Amino acid sequence: MKTLSKEKRYETLSYLPPLTDQQIAKQIQYMLEQGYIPAVEFEKDPQPSDHHWTLWKLPLFRANSPQEVLNEVRECRNEYGDSYIRVIGFDNIKQCQTMSFIVHKPNANNSRY
Repeated sequence: MKTLSKEKRYETLSYLPPLTDQQIAKQIQYMLEQGYIPAVEFEKDPQPSDHHWTLWKLPLFRANSPQEVLNEVRECRNEYGDSYIRVIGFDNIKQCQTMSFIVHKPNANNSRY
């Protein structure tokens, strides 16, 4: 039996192998199909008790495609490549965050955006 390597884990998808470009796009597509409002957040050294990270720009209220969100992820990564970056989805009916997942880990070769 193989154990996971020792590294910080953030949220459910962080226990899976790194997401591919297509898998990230599918997660964002699902978010948009559900009517969730995507946003990009970053944090240099997140702790398990940190529920709120720094918001990159405003939420993407008018995003219609995963590519629009991925463009913002790319810009955030260019400016804050030393930080963890995640995409979150807000439900404007329930007034809460409904999903989130990491799309970039600093110093990791597996980050695509």
